[in-house]
Amino acid sequence: MAIESEYIKCMNKRMNFNELSIHETPDRSPGFLLWHISTAWRNSIERLLKPMGLTHPQFVVLATLGWLTRNGDRVTQAAIGKMAGLDPNTISQILRNLEQKALISREKSSSGRAKNPLLTKNGSEILKDAMPAVETKDAEFFQGLNENEMECMLNIFQKLTT
Repeated sequence: MAIESEYIKCMNKRMNFNELSIHETPDRSPGFLLWHISTAWRNSIERLLKPMGLTHPQFVVLATLGWLTRNGDRVTQAAIGKMAGLDPNTISQILRNLEQKALISREKSSSGRAKNPLLTKNGSEILKDAMPAVETKDAEFFQGLNENEMECMLNIFQKLTT
């Protein structure tokens, strides 16, 4: 009985969020707002990519590989990971899945240690469809921002990623 009554007292006591958070409300918390924005944006991108047979991380890696190899350069998994902001294990797993889908191939580098991922013909074709679709979805998602706000947002994002 004593434990039960102590539990009830504890549960009925209101938590004083002023002691826990510096923000008056969640909509004044940059992290909370970023969570909501990123979740909504990512969900819209995932719905778009699903019929193409891609996950969002797979698209990011394909697009990154496309950017890095657009001039015929060979790249490493490490370079893709760095640009995509993903750790080596995640990149390796995504590349393996993309290879199984025949969207990339991986050739041994001249040193023999690393593998150089390359877009296959299928990978290039998927990227030709996916990239403009994702960019259109981005434009729709951010359409409420005027040109100045968009430029400010991009500057803030760039500052936060460096």
